[in-house]
Amino acid sequence: MNDNNADIAKHQLRRYSSMLELLPDEDNPTPIVLLNKVTPYQHTKVYAKLEWYNPFGSVKDRVAYNLIRDAEDRGLLDDAKNLVEPTSGGTGMGLAMVGNLKGYTLTTPLSAAIPTAKKTVLRFFGAEVIELDDSLCPAPGAPEGAMVRAAQIAEQEGYHQLNQYTNPANPDAHFRTTGPEIWKQSEGKVTHYVAGLGTCGSITGTGKYLKEKNPKVKVLGVDPAEGHDIPGVRSKRQLQLTDFYTPDLYDGTELIDNKEAYALCARLNREEGIIAGPSSAMALAGAFKMVPDEPGLVVVVLFPDNIFKYTESIVKHLPELFPAKTEAARSSDAPSAEEQVLRKLIDNARVSADVIDMGALEDLMDEDEKPVFIDVRTPEEFADGHIEDSVNIPLEEIAAGAAGMPSMDASVVTICNIGKISLTAMLLLKSLGYCNVKNLMGGLNSWVAEGNMLEE
Repeated sequence: MNDNNADIAKHQLRRYSSMLELLPDEDNPTPIVLLNKVTPYQHTKVYAKLEWYNPFGSVKDRVAYNLIRDAEDRGLLDDAKNLVEPTSGGTGMGLAMVGNLKGYTLTTPLSAAIPTAKKTVLRFFGAEVIELDDSLCPAPGAPEGAMVRAAQIAEQEGYHQLNQYTNPANPDAHFRTTGPEIWKQSEGKVTHYVAGLGTCGSITGTGKYLKEKNPKVKVLGVDPAEGHDIPGVRSKRQLQLTDFYTPDLYDGTELIDNKEAYALCARLNREEGIIAGPSSAMALAGAFKMVPDEPGLVVVVLFPDNIFKYTESIVKHLPELFPAKTEAARSSDAPSAEEQVLRKLIDNARVSADVIDMGALEDLMDEDEKPVFIDVRTPEEFADGHIEDSVNIPLEEIAAGAAGMPSMDASVVTICNIGKISLTAMLLLKSLGYCNVKNLMGGLNSWVAEGNMLEE
């Protein structure tokens, strides 16, 4: 029996000698399922490609395997048995499990804001998880960012960073597998391919393959709104960190907010019986906005993973789906009146005119009286990189009445990595009598994302 016949036989029997043999390809694709109840169409057919049927639970298994395969083929892992990769969860899980089977360890710096379930499973899979006070998708070059920390670790002997953001093996994984699968499963009739935008490996690799088969296939990307809470995807600002974000090559893009994504996510689970996660619903919502209703249209939407990693997010964004707590439970964990007031104070401040974006900051810097930048991070973080001429006064020192504070009438901008701790600093300064104090939305991540440099 030749190798191809052997592969066909094992897929028919579903009998394998290793979990790696379950990785999908043209002869063993992840399923596509026709959507019947949530679509707004009469004529257009929409199929969901269910990527949690990968052996370790997500579309990122394809990328993880191909990153390691490519590095092995090029001899990059001959003297490095320790992998390091910044991740929002999915790629890390795939790398951890493929690494377990191939004899590699994994260290993954990531944001503390990533869902607890993902961080827990990464540790359970054997990865060394380094949690950082950072955004879900840090900008390259931002201090304490996952990407910077990974690059530092990769300089150590015996370590190698695969770098899904710049490594062509990322989109190549989808050119080799996802594209051929969709073409075969649709019998060459696919007219639209839709994917959420994260590292952009799936839209780049799959789109390239489908357009080579038929240049008329439309490749569409969907991204979340700024400040989103949809793990695994990136807003337009965050997309600047990946080499594979090429919007000029897409046939269209659409922006979807948290509310739309989570509402459709609930419908997919309840009406279609499809256990999709929020990034899947985001991509589908974008497809509904971009694809017309016409006879002959066949749409395939990539559904990256299932709902089970996102229970915290579901409770947060769809509280109406859950039964009310008992009076005893409510009273035991309800915040005190003081805590409620403080939370409301911070929530109000977050959306006030005192929180400014980079455009407003640039306007301030053009004024005759330049603002004073107060960086409220630790001295160690400040030393790693900071805005030129900024002053380092950690939050606790502001509270203790530190020396070296600017005058009360000075124009002040508070800074931290992502704008969270500095928001508290802004409120603290206002309580001390500072009238002209602002907080930079997105912190140093926003500063670096605009191409600005940091001093060390």
